[in-house]
Amino acid sequence: MTTTVLTGLLEETAPAKVNLTLRVLGKRGDGYHTLESLVSFTTIGDRLTLKSGVDLGLSVSGPTAAQSGPVEDNLVLKAARLLAERVPDLALGAFDLLKRLPAGGGLGGGSSDAAAALRLLARLNKLAPDDPRIAEAALKAGADVPVCLDGKPRVMRGVGEVLSPPVALPPLFAVLVGPGFPLATKDVFAVLGLAPGETRGEPTPDGAVPKDREALYAYLAENGNDLEAAAIGLAPAVGDLLERLRTLPGCRLARMSGSGSTCFALFDDARSSADAAMKLGPANTGWWVRATMLAR
Repeated sequence: MTTTVLTGLLEETAPAKVNLTLRVLGKRGDGYHTLESLVSFTTIGDRLTLKSGVDLGLSVSGPTAAQSGPVEDNLVLKAARLLAERVPDLALGAFDLLKRLPAGGGLGGGSSDAAAALRLLARLNKLAPDDPRIAEAALKAGADVPVCLDGKPRVMRGVGEVLSPPVALPPLFAVLVGPGFPLATKDVFAVLGLAPGETRGEPTPDGAVPKDREALYAYLAENGNDLEAAAIGLAPAVGDLLERLRTLPGCRLARMSGSGSTCFALFDDARSSADAAMKLGPANTGWWVRATMLAR
C-alpha cells in the first residue's frame, strides 16, 4: 500500500484483502456475527486519487467498474461523509476510482477503497493516522474498513472493531481466482443459520499465529473458513474451483476468501504462483486470475 502525490492530486492504492482464516464465533442479539479472521493484503488492488479544492464527488472507471454498483452508494463517498461528520470543516474533494478488483468476491475491494479514501482525506487535512475520528468513521462505514486502514496483516475480531497488533508473516505467494459471479455476504451467513445469541467457540489469544512458514501452514489447516461450506451450498462452482486449485503444482493450501466467491491458493515462491496464473487464466476466460504476494 503506497501513497503518492501527483500534480494537484493525492493517490493511494487500495489493496485486495485476503482472509487467510475466518472463524464465525457466534451471532449477537442484534443480528451481527462475531468473527475471528487472520487478514493479509496483496500487492494488487484498486487505485484511488483525490483532487482537492472542489466539491465532494466520485467517478469510477476500470475493468471491474460495472460491478461496483451506483456511484451514490459507493463506500468511498460514505466514508468521506462519515469523516466529515466528525471533523469540523474537513476539506473534501473529487475522488477518481480505478476498479481492478471484482465486486462481491470476498476481497474487500469496497472496504479497501473506503479505507484509502480516509487515508487520502487524513493526508489532505493533516490528520494523524491514529486520530480516533478516522477509526470511528471506518467502523461506521463497514466491518472490514478498520482492518484495511493500514494494510498490515492482523487478526480481526468482533464485528471488525477489535484488531490485534500487526502479525509477522513469512513470505507467501498466491494466485487469486474469481470465478465470474458474486456471492452476497448476507446470503452466505443466512445459510450458516446461527440463531441470535448462539456461540460456536472462543477467540484465540494474540500471538497464536506462527512466524515460521511450515508452522503457519499447519495453523491455517487447523483454522479454516467457516463460511466455505455455506458458500459451496449456494454455488457449487466454488467447490469445483477449490478442487482445481488444490491440483496446481506447488499449491500448499487452497481456500475461499471471506464470504466468497474468490478463492486463493498459496505457494512458497513467486514462480509457482505466476505459473499457476498462467495455467489457469488462458484456459478460463470468464475467470479473474491474478498472481500476487501477500503483505508481511
